[in-house]
Amino acid sequence: MRLTVNGAQHHLVGLDPRTTLLDVLRERLHLTGAKKGCDHGQCGACTVLLGGRRVNSCLILAVTQPDAEIVTVEGLGHKGEPHPVQRGFLDHDGFQCGYCTPGQICSAVGMLDEVGQGWPSAVTDGNPDLLTDAEIRERMSGNLCRCGAYPNMVPAIKQAAGR
Repeated sequence: MRLTVNGAQHHLVGLDPRTTLLDVLRERLHLTGAKKGCDHGQCGACTVLLGGRRVNSCLILAVTQPDAEIVTVEGLGHKGEPHPVQRGFLDHDGFQCGYCTPGQICSAVGMLDEVGQGWPSAVTDGNPDLLTDAEIRERMSGNLCRCGAYPNMVPAIKQAAGR
């Protein structure tokens, strides 16, 4: 099977059909940014972008994604220049222990793309382009932070969105 991860093609041979995308990323490709938090899709620590959409990689069997294009936190930004969301997290201290940070960042990148496409959320009040604090909190609610760094994540995401 073939996966494209962070722009590089990988051919996987002898893959157990029960192997999750998260385990392939961490154990086979040695990309350890995505974390195994709950392993049940409840915490978001394993969030990556699959075809541009944010997903919990612990819930996806790798064999169901032949020829998939995946971006992990390691694939964001450019050499020496972090992605705007990464820069926002640095500028606003949007992390404490850092365990959930890669998933938070990937989720924020996907969320900002959803906003850019005009997708509403449960709290959108007529204008999905209006990125209020409540809107950011709602859209990021699938990613948990046990340290409670949420107050710094909201301005970090606003900065990345240019607001």
